[in-house]
Amino acid sequence: MTTKRFKVQLLRWLGGVILVIFLIINVLMAFHAYRFTYFYEAHEAQFRRPERMTRGEKLSQALFGFRFPKRSVNETPDWPYQTIRLKNERNQTLVGWYSPAEEASKGTVILWHGHGSAKSRVLAEATYFRRLGYAVALFDFRAHGQSDGNVCTIGYHETSDVKTVYDWVQAKGEQRIIFWGMSMGAATILKAIPEFNLQPTKVILECPFASLEDAVKGRLRSLHLPEQPLANLLLFYGGLERNLKAWEYQPAEYARKLTMPVLLQWGRSDPRVSRDETNRIFRNLASDQKQLVIYQESGHQSFCRHETDRWERTVRNFLNR
Repeated sequence: MTTKRFKVQLLRWLGGVILVIFLIINVLMAFHAYRFTYFYEAHEAQFRRPERMTRGEKLSQALFGFRFPKRSVNETPDWPYQTIRLKNERNQTLVGWYSPAEEASKGTVILWHGHGSAKSRVLAEATYFRRLGYAVALFDFRAHGQSDGNVCTIGYHETSDVKTVYDWVQAKGEQRIIFWGMSMGAATILKAIPEFNLQPTKVILECPFASLEDAVKGRLRSLHLPEQPLANLLLFYGGLERNLKAWEYQPAEYARKLTMPVLLQWGRSDPRVSRDETNRIFRNLASDQKQLVIYQESGHQSFCRHETDRWERTVRNFLNR
């Protein structure tokens, strides 16, 4: 065999190997994108900590993604509330808790949780808003908690859930509606306000991501995986599978449409949302009454639970201003 012919065959073999690796990576990323945006019912999957998994289970989930069950709602309010069921644009039932103010209401705070969470995870915040004299409404996004559905689009289509609850509260005659959101909930609020021309009186945002691409990169960072090319592959397949324009999902750009008072909050040790993302959102906010607060001892978590005194003082002053 001549040297030239050997080189040609070697190049073909290497090209074939590279092609196979490329195809395998794409298949695996398609699986990961699917499972990151799909929440299984409790009887279909159980959450297990990695240290309790067998080697086979760890390998399977590393290759094909984690099977996330809907987070159970095991905790309920210790104050009077009503269970509310509303239908979103897909005729899915959204389940929430509503509690009117004990005395003359200062308004209604609608609270939205983060990705993979549930309304019971924001009870601490809701309890404080009630102490301040506000009515509160806490709802599970579609595919979360007790609400219908299994597919989550990280806030892209969940804006309709925000509008559904907003319209319901407004129909009760409420003139003063405040939005509070954490992570995905905050990003969804940023998108929903200009998309549906909603008019909340004030907005409190905690740890929103600046774009879906940034959110995916933050997730990869938290798993100690390379951001690229994995982020682009996940966005590509997630967009195909969930009917969304992944690269156009830009909460930082939607911030340009918010003119009402906005309180933006971020934790200095946040591994998922960067300071740069937070600064971009804050710069873009069109409001002339905006405030950025950074929690020095917190990460991507509840500031209400972790730095309680400062959070309560900050929120109280913002709402009273």
